[in-house]
Amino acid sequence: MPSLAIVILNYKRADLLADCLDSIYTAPTCCDLNVWVVDNASGDDSAAMVRTRFPHAHLIESPINGGYSYGNNLALRELLQIADCRLQIADVCNLQSAIPDYIMLLNNDTIVPAGALDGMVGYLEGHPEVGALGPKLLLPDGSLDLACRRSFPTPEVALYRMLGLARLFPRSPRFARYNMTYLDPDTETEVDALVGACMLVRGGVVREVGLLDEAFFMYGEDLDWAYRIKQYGWRIVYYPSVVVHHYKRAASTRRAMPSIRAFYDAMRIFHRKHYAATTPAPLNALIEFGITLKELLALGRNYLLPPAARRVS
Repeated sequence: MPSLAIVILNYKRADLLADCLDSIYTAPTCCDLNVWVVDNASGDDSAAMVRTRFPHAHLIESPINGGYSYGNNLALRELLQIADCRLQIADVCNLQSAIPDYIMLLNNDTIVPAGALDGMVGYLEGHPEVGALGPKLLLPDGSLDLACRRSFPTPEVALYRMLGLARLFPRSPRFARYNMTYLDPDTETEVDALVGACMLVRGGVVREVGLLDEAFFMYGEDLDWAYRIKQYGWRIVYYPSVVVHHYKRAASTRRAMPSIRAFYDAMRIFHRKHYAATTPAPLNALIEFGITLKELLALGRNYLLPPAARRVS
C-alpha cells in the first residue's frame, strides 16, 4: 500500500480548512494516509478546530506567520527528520525508510473529491519517471485555474505577458506559453510547473531536491520547486483525469495590498535567481521595470476598488 502525506497550510480560515479536511477524510482511500496541518499563527480557533474535529491529523502550530514556504517546510522538515530517525534503527527493527512514498501540498481552500487521491497516486505508481503531478483545478465558477499548468516565466515568456500578448493571443503556442491556454484543459501534458494549491511529489524527490525556498513569502515557491525538480531530470505532468476544486484567493483577499506586493516580489526573486545571470543587462532592466510598473498599477487599481472586491490581480 503506497503511503501518502498531505501537508495543508492554514492562515485564519478555519471554515475552509474544515471543509477541506472533511473532503479528505470522508472519502476512503487505498493509501496509507497521514495529514499534516500547519497553522501559520492564525490567532483564531483554527488549531482548536483541528484538535477537536480531526484528532487524527498531525497539527503543527507555528508561533509566527513566516509565509507559505516557511509554513509548509515545518511539516516537510518533520517528515524528513522522522524518516532519518527510523532509518538509523532500520537494521535493528527491520524498518524501511519512513519518508512517505508521496507528499502532497494542498491549500486549505480546496475540496478533494472521492477518488482524487487514489487517482493521482495511481498515476505516479504507473509512471516512475514522473516526479510531480498536478490535477485539473476548477474554480467556483467551473473555469480552469490557469496556474495549474504553466511554463517557466523565462525572460521571453515574461515579456509576452508584460506586453499583453498572452491575453491578446490566448490560442498562440508562442505568446500564451505561460498558462498554456492554447491547449484543451482536458489534455494530459508534460509541463514546466504546477501550482502549490495541489501538487503531488514523490517523497524521494523531496529529499533529493530539498525544501521550498523560504525567500518566497507567498507565490513563486511552487515555480521554483518545479524548476529544481526539472533540473534533477524528473518529468512534471498535468493530469486532468483528476479534478480538485479550488476556492482561489480565499485567504489572500483578506490582506490584498501585502498579497499584491508578495506576488510581484516573487516575480523578482524568481527572475533574479534563475535567469538574471544569463540575461542581457538591458533586458534585465526592462523586466525589472515591467514588474515594478505592473505592481504599481495593480496596487493603484486595488486601492480604488471597494474592500469586498479587492484581490491580487
